[in-house]
Amino acid sequence: MAKSSSPVSGVAERYAQSLFELARDEGTIETVEGELVAFQKLIDENADFRRLVESPAFTSDDQLRAISAVVDDARPSALTGNFLRVIAANRRLFALPAMVKAFRQMAAAQRGEVEAEVVTAQPLNDSQRAALRDSLGSYSGKTVSMRESVDPAILGGLVVRIGSRQIDTSLRTKLSSLKLALKEVG
Repeated sequence: MAKSSSPVSGVAERYAQSLFELARDEGTIETVEGELVAFQKLIDENADFRRLVESPAFTSDDQLRAISAVVDDARPSALTGNFLRVIAANRRLFALPAMVKAFRQMAAAQRGEVEAEVVTAQPLNDSQRAALRDSLGSYSGKTVSMRESVDPAILGGLVVRIGSRQIDTSLRTKLSSLKLALKEVG
């Protein structure tokens, strides 16, 4: 995994690595991964909760109380619940999305998989998804799990990120390259 110079990613990777090692020792990697994804989805879907997580205006006590209430209600595994409480107490909730991403990458590597982030202008159909997964599998030499998102701003084509590599075949990038080439000529 490529190291980033971002302090958030450094913090996120350290926390994710610690959680991953504990989950591996307990044999609960899949469970913890699913719980982290569900918790991240909760943050993504609830604006008030997202504000609590991201805003420095809330104290660590406020964040810890809120996280504890959610954990008590959701009843995740003890490891996941304790992890969420620790990052709330240490005021690291802002880095949770990066922690979830890093944990998922570690879990995928453990399974012999690689995760590909795929951005398309329109949703892929099943045959396109299968063909892309096969092609990326041949490219990476591993089983590929894809996380898809749609961004109409790329106009067409797709952007794929696998680890530190990016393959950008979007129409937006091609048009930008053409525009730049025309400026150099004229």
